[in-house]
Amino acid sequence: MSTAQTSTVPRTASRAVWDDFVSDLPVGVLLQDENGVVLAANPLAESLLGDARACDDSGAPLPSRAQLASQVLRTGSPLTLPMALPHAQVWAEYHPIESRGQVLVLLRPVQADVPHSAGLLDALTGLPGRALLLDRLDQALIRARTHGTLASLVLADVHRMAAVNRSCGFERGDELLTVIGRRLRQGLRDDYTVARYGGDSFAVVAEHANGSGEAVAERVRELADRTVRLGPDRVRPGVRVCWVTSDGEAPLHSVIANAEERLRG
Repeated sequence: MSTAQTSTVPRTASRAVWDDFVSDLPVGVLLQDENGVVLAANPLAESLLGDARACDDSGAPLPSRAQLASQVLRTGSPLTLPMALPHAQVWAEYHPIESRGQVLVLLRPVQADVPHSAGLLDALTGLPGRALLLDRLDQALIRARTHGTLASLVLADVHRMAAVNRSCGFERGDELLTVIGRRLRQGLRDDYTVARYGGDSFAVVAEHANGSGEAVAERVRELADRTVRLGPDRVRPGVRVCWVTSDGEAPLHSVIANAEERLRG
Protein backbone atom coordinates (compact mmCIF):
# COMPACT_ATOMS: atom_id res chain seq x y z
CA MET A 1 0.00 0.00 0.00
CA SER A 2 1.36 3.42 -0.92
CA THR A 3 1.90 6.25 1.55
CA ALA A 4 -1.00 8.15 0.02
CA GLN A 5 -3.33 5.17 0.42
CA THR A 6 -2.19 4.59 4.01
CA SER A 7 -2.98 8.20 5.00
CA THR A 8 -6.35 8.16 3.23
CA VAL A 9 -7.80 5.12 4.98
CA PRO A 10 -7.95 6.58 8.51
CA ARG A 11 -9.44 9.82 7.22
CA THR A 12 -12.15 7.93 5.35
CA ALA A 13 -12.89 5.74 8.38
CA SER A 14 -12.97 8.78 10.67
CA ARG A 15 -15.39 10.56 8.33
CA ALA A 16 -17.73 7.54 8.37
CA VAL A 17 -17.63 7.35 12.18
CA TRP A 18 -18.28 11.10 12.40
CA ASP A 19 -21.24 10.90 9.98
CA ASP A 20 -22.76 8.05 12.02
CA PHE A 21 -22.25 9.96 15.25
CA VAL A 22 -23.81 13.20 13.97
CA SER A 23 -26.74 11.38 12.39
CA ASP A 24 -27.65 9.83 15.77
CA LEU A 25 -27.54 13.08 17.78
CA PRO A 26 -30.87 14.24 19.32
CA VAL A 27 -30.15 17.76 18.00
CA GLY A 28 -30.02 19.15 14.49
CA VAL A 29 -26.49 20.02 13.37
CA LEU A 30 -25.71 22.13 10.33
CA LEU A 31 -22.79 24.11 8.97
CA GLN A 32 -23.39 27.41 7.18
CA ASP A 33 -21.10 29.77 5.34
CA GLU A 34 -21.03 33.54 5.92
CA ASN A 35 -23.94 33.97 3.49
CA GLY A 36 -26.16 31.52 5.36
CA VAL A 37 -25.78 28.78 2.75
CA VAL A 38 -26.05 25.31 4.33
CA LEU A 39 -22.85 23.36 3.65
CA ALA A 40 -23.74 20.22 5.61
CA ALA A 41 -26.57 19.01 7.83
CA ASN A 42 -27.49 15.88 9.74
CA PRO A 43 -30.86 14.15 9.10
CA LEU A 44 -32.63 15.82 12.05
CA ALA A 45 -31.61 19.29 10.87
CA GLU A 46 -32.82 18.47 7.37
CA SER A 47 -36.19 17.32 8.74
CA LEU A 48 -36.57 20.45 10.90
CA LEU A 49 -35.63 22.97 8.22
CA GLY A 50 -38.02 24.04 5.50
CA ASP A 51 -38.35 26.67 2.82
CA ALA A 52 -40.50 28.93 5.00
CA ARG A 53 -38.69 31.73 6.82
CA ALA A 54 -38.18 31.02 10.52
CA CYS A 55 -40.08 33.03 13.16
CA ASP A 56 -39.45 33.67 16.82
CA ASP A 57 -41.70 32.19 19.50
CA SER A 58 -44.14 35.11 19.14
CA GLY A 59 -44.60 34.50 15.40
CA ALA A 60 -42.53 37.51 14.27
CA PRO A 61 -40.14 36.78 11.35
CA LEU A 62 -36.50 36.38 12.30
CA PRO A 63 -33.63 37.80 10.26
CA SER A 64 -32.62 35.63 7.33
CA ARG A 65 -29.99 32.89 7.65
CA ALA A 66 -27.51 35.16 5.89
CA GLN A 67 -28.17 38.03 8.31
CA LEU A 68 -27.85 35.79 11.39
CA ALA A 69 -24.64 34.18 10.11
CA SER A 70 -23.18 37.59 9.32
CA GLN A 71 -24.08 38.95 12.76
CA VAL A 72 -22.51 36.01 14.60
CA LEU A 73 -19.30 36.22 12.58
CA ARG A 74 -19.08 40.01 13.02
CA THR A 75 -19.35 39.81 16.80
CA GLY A 76 -17.40 36.55 17.18
CA SER A 77 -19.81 35.46 19.93
CA PRO A 78 -22.39 32.63 20.13
CA LEU A 79 -26.07 33.48 19.75
CA THR A 80 -29.08 31.52 21.05
CA LEU A 81 -32.57 32.18 19.69
CA PRO A 82 -36.03 30.66 20.22
CA MET A 83 -37.12 29.68 16.73
CA ALA A 84 -40.37 28.40 15.22
CA LEU A 85 -39.66 26.19 12.21
CA PRO A 86 -42.32 24.67 9.94
CA HIS A 87 -42.41 21.42 11.92
CA ALA A 88 -41.10 22.24 15.40
CA GLN A 89 -40.21 24.78 18.06
CA VAL A 90 -36.45 24.81 18.68
CA TRP A 91 -33.63 26.64 20.39
CA ALA A 92 -31.17 27.61 17.65
CA GLU A 93 -27.57 28.00 18.86
CA TYR A 94 -25.19 29.80 16.48
CA HIS A 95 -21.45 29.27 17.07
CA PRO A 96 -18.94 31.23 14.94
CA ILE A 97 -15.97 29.47 13.35
CA GLU A 98 -14.11 32.67 12.59
CA SER A 99 -11.00 31.05 11.11
CA ARG A 100 -13.13 29.51 8.34
CA GLY A 101 -15.81 32.16 8.01
CA GLN A 102 -18.45 29.57 8.87
CA VAL A 103 -21.15 29.10 11.51
CA LEU A 104 -22.09 25.89 13.32
CA VAL A 105 -25.80 25.79 14.15
CA LEU A 106 -27.38 23.45 16.71
CA LEU A 107 -31.17 23.02 16.64
CA ARG A 108 -32.53 21.70 19.93
CA PRO A 109 -36.23 20.75 19.79
CA VAL A 110 -38.11 22.20 22.76
CA GLN A 111 -39.85 18.89 23.37
CA ALA A 112 -36.39 17.33 23.90
CA ASP A 113 -36.48 18.59 27.51
CA VAL A 114 -34.43 21.71 26.87
CA PRO A 115 -34.87 24.14 29.79
CA HIS A 116 -36.93 27.13 28.71
CA SER A 117 -34.35 29.46 30.21
CA ALA A 118 -31.47 28.03 28.17
CA GLY A 119 -29.26 30.78 26.87
CA LEU A 120 -31.34 33.61 28.31
CA LEU A 121 -29.03 34.61 31.17
CA ASP A 122 -25.28 35.15 30.94
CA ALA A 123 -23.56 32.69 33.27
CA LEU A 124 -20.77 35.10 34.27
CA THR A 125 -22.64 38.33 35.02
CA GLY A 126 -26.18 37.07 35.61
CA LEU A 127 -27.42 39.68 33.12
CA PRO A 128 -29.72 38.85 30.22
CA GLY A 129 -27.86 37.24 27.34
CA ARG A 130 -28.24 38.14 23.70
CA ALA A 131 -31.36 36.05 23.10
CA LEU A 132 -33.27 37.88 25.83
CA LEU A 133 -31.79 41.21 24.72
CA LEU A 134 -33.08 40.70 21.18
CA ASP A 135 -36.55 39.94 22.52
CA ARG A 136 -36.52 43.03 24.77
CA LEU A 137 -35.29 45.24 21.92
CA ASP A 138 -37.90 43.84 19.56
CA GLN A 139 -40.67 44.54 22.08
CA ALA A 140 -39.32 48.06 22.64
CA LEU A 141 -39.39 48.72 18.89
CA ILE A 142 -42.96 47.44 18.69
CA ARG A 143 -44.04 49.77 21.49
CA ALA A 144 -42.23 52.69 19.88
CA ARG A 145 -43.99 52.03 16.57
CA THR A 146 -47.36 51.55 18.24
CA HIS A 147 -47.30 54.41 20.76
CA GLY A 148 -45.23 56.98 18.90
CA THR A 149 -42.30 56.79 21.33
CA LEU A 150 -38.61 55.99 20.80
CA ALA A 151 -36.28 53.09 21.62
CA SER A 152 -32.51 53.36 21.94
CA LEU A 153 -29.90 50.62 21.79
CA VAL A 154 -26.56 51.44 23.43
CA LEU A 155 -23.51 49.21 22.91
CA ALA A 156 -20.44 49.42 25.15
CA ASP A 157 -17.23 47.59 24.30
CA VAL A 158 -14.49 47.08 26.90
CA HIS A 159 -11.56 48.10 24.71
CA ARG A 160 -8.78 47.05 27.11
CA MET A 161 -9.96 43.49 27.86
CA ALA A 162 -7.14 41.86 25.90
CA ALA A 163 -4.55 43.86 27.83
CA VAL A 164 -6.21 43.01 31.16
CA ASN A 165 -6.26 39.30 30.31
CA ARG A 166 -2.56 39.40 29.37
CA SER A 167 -1.36 41.36 32.39
CA CYS A 168 -3.75 40.19 35.12
CA GLY A 169 -5.06 36.84 33.87
CA PHE A 170 -8.41 35.70 32.56
CA GLU A 171 -9.92 35.38 36.04
CA ARG A 172 -9.28 39.08 36.59
CA GLY A 173 -10.77 39.77 33.19
CA ASP A 174 -13.94 37.94 34.20
CA GLU A 175 -13.96 39.92 37.45
CA LEU A 176 -13.73 43.17 35.47
CA LEU A 177 -16.74 42.21 33.33
CA THR A 178 -18.72 41.22 36.42
CA VAL A 179 -18.00 44.57 38.10
CA ILE A 180 -18.98 46.54 35.00
CA GLY A 181 -22.20 44.57 34.60
CA ARG A 182 -23.13 45.20 38.24
CA ARG A 183 -22.38 48.93 37.94
CA LEU A 184 -24.54 49.24 34.85
CA ARG A 185 -27.44 47.36 36.43
CA GLN A 186 -27.29 49.39 39.65
CA GLY A 187 -26.59 52.74 38.00
CA LEU A 188 -29.27 52.75 35.29
CA ARG A 189 -33.05 52.94 35.54
CA ASP A 190 -34.87 49.78 36.52
CA ASP A 191 -36.95 49.82 33.33
CA TYR A 192 -33.82 49.70 31.12
CA THR A 193 -32.57 46.32 29.91
CA VAL A 194 -28.87 45.81 30.66
CA ALA A 195 -27.43 42.75 28.89
CA ARG A 196 -24.16 40.99 28.11
CA TYR A 197 -23.95 41.45 24.36
CA GLY A 198 -20.75 39.62 23.50
CA GLY A 199 -17.43 38.53 24.93
CA ASP A 200 -16.25 42.01 25.93
CA SER A 201 -19.37 44.08 25.36
CA PHE A 202 -22.63 45.08 26.98
CA ALA A 203 -25.91 46.45 25.64
CA VAL A 204 -28.63 48.65 27.07
CA VAL A 205 -32.16 49.06 25.73
CA ALA A 206 -33.94 52.23 26.82
CA GLU A 207 -37.38 53.56 25.91
CA HIS A 208 -38.17 57.29 26.02
CA ALA A 209 -40.79 59.74 24.82
CA ASN A 210 -38.45 62.04 22.88
CA GLY A 211 -34.82 62.99 22.38
CA SER A 212 -32.10 60.48 21.58
CA GLY A 213 -29.96 57.82 23.21
CA GLU A 214 -27.05 60.21 23.75
CA ALA A 215 -27.77 60.86 27.44
CA VAL A 216 -28.14 57.12 28.11
CA ALA A 217 -24.90 56.42 26.25
CA GLU A 218 -23.03 59.03 28.29
CA ARG A 219 -24.34 57.53 31.52
CA VAL A 220 -23.27 54.08 30.34
CA ARG A 221 -19.80 55.42 29.53
CA GLU A 222 -19.55 57.09 32.94
CA LEU A 223 -20.49 53.93 34.80
CA ALA A 224 -18.55 51.42 32.72
CA ASP A 225 -15.29 53.35 32.36
CA ARG A 226 -14.64 53.94 36.05
CA THR A 227 -11.42 52.50 37.45
CA VAL A 228 -11.76 48.97 38.84
CA ARG A 229 -9.49 47.41 41.46
CA LEU A 230 -8.41 43.93 40.41
CA GLY A 231 -6.31 42.48 43.20
CA PRO A 232 -3.28 44.77 43.61
CA ASP A 233 -3.97 46.52 40.29
CA ARG A 234 -6.23 49.43 39.41
CA VAL A 235 -7.56 49.18 35.85
CA ARG A 236 -9.34 51.72 33.64
CA PRO A 237 -11.49 49.60 31.28
CA GLY A 238 -11.27 51.97 28.30
CA VAL A 239 -14.90 51.62 27.16
CA ARG A 240 -16.11 52.59 23.70
CA VAL A 241 -19.81 53.46 23.50
CA CYS A 242 -22.25 54.04 20.64
CA TRP A 243 -26.01 54.38 20.38
CA VAL A 244 -28.86 54.12 17.87
CA THR A 245 -32.35 55.54 18.38
CA SER A 246 -35.35 54.29 16.40
CA ASP A 247 -39.04 55.14 16.13
CA GLY A 248 -39.73 51.45 15.66
CA GLU A 249 -39.99 51.50 11.88
CA ALA A 250 -36.54 49.99 11.32
CA PRO A 251 -36.33 46.17 11.53
CA LEU A 252 -34.62 44.65 14.55
CA HIS A 253 -31.60 43.39 12.63
CA SER A 254 -31.10 46.81 10.98
CA VAL A 255 -30.96 48.56 14.36
CA ILE A 256 -28.39 46.03 15.61
CA ALA A 257 -26.28 46.22 12.44
CA ASN A 258 -26.31 50.04 12.60
CA ALA A 259 -25.16 50.03 16.22
CA GLU A 260 -22.39 47.49 15.53
CA GLU A 261 -21.16 49.55 12.58
CA ARG A 262 -21.01 52.68 14.74
CA LEU A 263 -19.13 50.78 17.44
CA ARG A 264 -16.52 49.63 14.92
CA GLY A 265 -16.24 53.09 13.32
